[in-house]
Amino acid sequence: MRKTKIVLSLFFAAAVTAPFLIDAQPAGFKRISVQRVDLSAPGREAVQAVAELPAGMAVGRHTHPGEEVSYVLEGTVLLLIDGQPPREVKAGEGFAIPAGVVHDAKVVGDKGSKVLATYIVEKGKPLATPAP
Repeated sequence: MRKTKIVLSLFFAAAVTAPFLIDAQPAGFKRISVQRVDLSAPGREAVQAVAELPAGMAVGRHTHPGEEVSYVLEGTVLLLIDGQPPREVKAGEGFAIPAGVVHDAKVVGDKGSKVLATYIVEKGKPLATPAP
């Protein structure tokens, strides 16, 4: 009986926290969940997170199952979006990335960066998928 209670408690804890977990991330990169909410558009949700990138880091090429709309809170990132020229985005500036487009972000300078990211994505899909 005690084992059953422990297993049920662990299962309940996982079920409650799972919606707030953010998918796997590269070493040194932190994506802190702010909120995840259902939208009025069927099958879509908004996920907000603060991404903390240490100096010299590249996030890695990836895609999202929906749009990303972000705002740089601190530092500068070099945004590399397939089909577009590289673009430096500084604190106080924003950017948007269309659904499914391969992109990467690299920290510029000797300080880390923080980005507030809002993802408008399909529910039930991984937030980010690595790209070749």
